[in-house]
Amino acid sequence: MTNQNMETHIIARNEEAALWCLRLAEGQQDEESLRDLERWLDAHSLNQAAFDDAVQIWQAVDDIRVAPEMLEMRKLAISSLQRAQRKRWSLPITGRATGVIAAGIAVIIGVLALFITHLPTTYQTAKGERQLVVLDDGSKLSLDADTRVEVRLERDKRALTLIKGRARFEVAKDTLRPFSVTAADKVVVATGTAFSVERLRQDIRVVLYEGHVAVLNQTKAGGSRPVVLEGSRSGRGADHALVPGRELFTSVNAVTAQVEDSDPTRTLSWEAGQLIFDDEPLGTAIERVNRYTDSPIELADQATAELRVNGVFMAGDTQAFVEGVTGTLPVELVHRNGDNTLVRLPR
Repeated sequence: MTNQNMETHIIARNEEAALWCLRLAEGQQDEESLRDLERWLDAHSLNQAAFDDAVQIWQAVDDIRVAPEMLEMRKLAISSLQRAQRKRWSLPITGRATGVIAAGIAVIIGVLALFITHLPTTYQTAKGERQLVVLDDGSKLSLDADTRVEVRLERDKRALTLIKGRARFEVAKDTLRPFSVTAADKVVVATGTAFSVERLRQDIRVVLYEGHVAVLNQTKAGGSRPVVLEGSRSGRGADHALVPGRELFTSVNAVTAQVEDSDPTRTLSWEAGQLIFDDEPLGTAIERVNRYTDSPIELADQATAELRVNGVFMAGDTQAFVEGVTGTLPVELVHRNGDNTLVRLPR
């Protein structure tokens, strides 16, 4: 068999495998069609290998099917294959027909391969789980419980996204590749430093331990601008810059932020399995406690969420936290429809 004939057979086999995969994905099979698939797979061992490769690609697509970019790419890929399939039956079996089909297969494989190549690497912890990750560039990520971080290491940048939870970053120095962490509409940019980012329901918190970072707002137009630092929430001091030992507080969609002194014993306590609250809003404390339990605590209203909490608790010991809160604050735990809700007591 000549090289040209061999290449033609490979293209035809991959084309057939992709078409079978498309039909299965779109639910176009009846019993007779499934028997045809089985006969095709049994006809040659390479048919099975080609089909397995096609299935692997489609499974990868299915895993990320809700990503906005993937929805459009998958639509394009399916449309291309369907056009190729229609032309397969409307054109005589000639070099032109083979070219049309091969082009359709090339589009879907190319589009999917391009997207999969650019997929981020995801690191995720479950409820009550913490994890330490070392990236290929030497940077270290310490993930709190119920945290998800997506990582893209490229030639000219290192782009991470904190989807939820909290993580501390020790950045390996590389002045040619800025290191950024995006949380909601905020971007923290560093080159070589140590800092943590926490994403709460409506707030973003950044603690700087070493070096320097810039905190930016992403604009709707796709640009970015520095967050305006307004000063300490407690009114202490005139130095509003985010320097080591300071903590930045801001809200999603806010263009300003506040900074104040930060106690590393408190802000790093979660890495040692403790949760330390120093005049913390009950709502924020509950969000952190809930990262360690499968039976989350709810709050009855905003007034309850604004009560202040103080104390040191073991991460994961939800009962001790509830006992501490109900013993010091005017709240009680009420069980409603299977939920655990903290309700403020009447005065």
